[in-house]
Amino acid sequence: MKTQIEAAREGIVTPQMAEVAAAEEVSPERVRGLVAEGRIVIPWNHNRGPKVVGIGEGLRTKVNASIGTSSDIVDYDAEIAKAKAAEESGADTLMELSVGGDLDRVRREVIAAVDLPVGNVPLYQAFCEASRKYGDPNKLDEELLFDLIERQCADGMAFMAVHCGINLYTVERLRKQGYRYGGLVSKGGVSMVAWMLANGRENPLYEHFDRVVEILKRYDTVLSLGNGLRAGAIHDSSDRAQIQELVINCELAEIGRDMGCQMLVEGPGHVPLDEVEGNIQLQKRMSGGAPYYMLGPISTDVAPGFDHITAAIGAAQSSRYGADLICYITPAEHLALPNEDDVRMGVKAAKIAAHIGDMNKYPERGRERDKQMSKARRDLDWERQFELALYPGDARAIRASRTPEDEATCTMCGDFCASRGAGKLFAGDLRGDKI
Repeated sequence: MKTQIEAAREGIVTPQMAEVAAAEEVSPERVRGLVAEGRIVIPWNHNRGPKVVGIGEGLRTKVNASIGTSSDIVDYDAEIAKAKAAEESGADTLMELSVGGDLDRVRREVIAAVDLPVGNVPLYQAFCEASRKYGDPNKLDEELLFDLIERQCADGMAFMAVHCGINLYTVERLRKQGYRYGGLVSKGGVSMVAWMLANGRENPLYEHFDRVVEILKRYDTVLSLGNGLRAGAIHDSSDRAQIQELVINCELAEIGRDMGCQMLVEGPGHVPLDEVEGNIQLQKRMSGGAPYYMLGPISTDVAPGFDHITAAIGAAQSSRYGADLICYITPAEHLALPNEDDVRMGVKAAKIAAHIGDMNKYPERGRERDKQMSKARRDLDWERQFELALYPGDARAIRASRTPEDEATCTMCGDFCASRGAGKLFAGDLRGDKI
């Protein structure tokens, strides 16, 4: 079977491309052209056929939610509940990132529980299995790794974060700059660095990149080039190690596209706001416009318990400047394994941030909903306000919990409602639907 990018290059508009075009209100031919150039990807898998989602240039910014067990907490039912909560809250994609328990079981149950495109990080299971089998993750055999990637793709993974851009050269950059303030924070990245140093060998995912691509191509699974050396602290953002990995990932994105595989590039985790625009511009220029998957980004390091907010601020900026997929952050980040409530809160914060970014990225079509909401508030049309709200259930619940004496107003102002008073003064001067 052809991949989406191979079909697009042959002038074929696949059913998935047509569905993306309809959802985004753009022409199918435009979607096809951008898929052919590698500027739009459609996470897919011939073995599963998930909900169709387009990620990339000219499309709405999408939000990913990540779930998964840990070595401390293994509750399969809880992971299913979190997966469903993410989908109900509006996540566009889901990553299953378990490292505890029966990893094949949890992956397969999560895939079966949702319609969303599901992704993962194969290094997690690879090092878990090597540790269980040999008592030492550094004894991982590369054949086991490639066999595992194949097995996970066969299960229906729509996209896969693979740490191909870490190599001995990037590790040397890390050492020469004097390590980091915040250290390394990617589980897959640290495990691969440890394996390379323990074995004195190159990263097989980099050394045999063509093999990785060929496996994912067979399933039309999107290859998301993971950033294992991403900054885990504001003061490490844009350091030489991170940028070197980004350079390599952008080169690999071009190679993978040429081989007929859909490619994403992943971005940094902790970024001060004044570096967001430059980081995205650099990625887009070096990768030939490959869709950019930003992890957060977290915009300050001093708000544990509220990192869904620090990440939403970074995500709004990222969306504004051209990021295409945002990975949510929950309030539990840096503190604990997220629960179902954390997942819901993280998705909602990220979705709001993505909307704010899209309002500025696409002002002509991104602000219409806000204009309609303004008119509904002016006219005290509560049902219309709920209809336009990103999360109407939450809005209704808050209003219902503090019912006003006059149902036309709310308890914020009551008798002193500015909208009601001004409406009487300017009833004959409404702009209405003229704008």
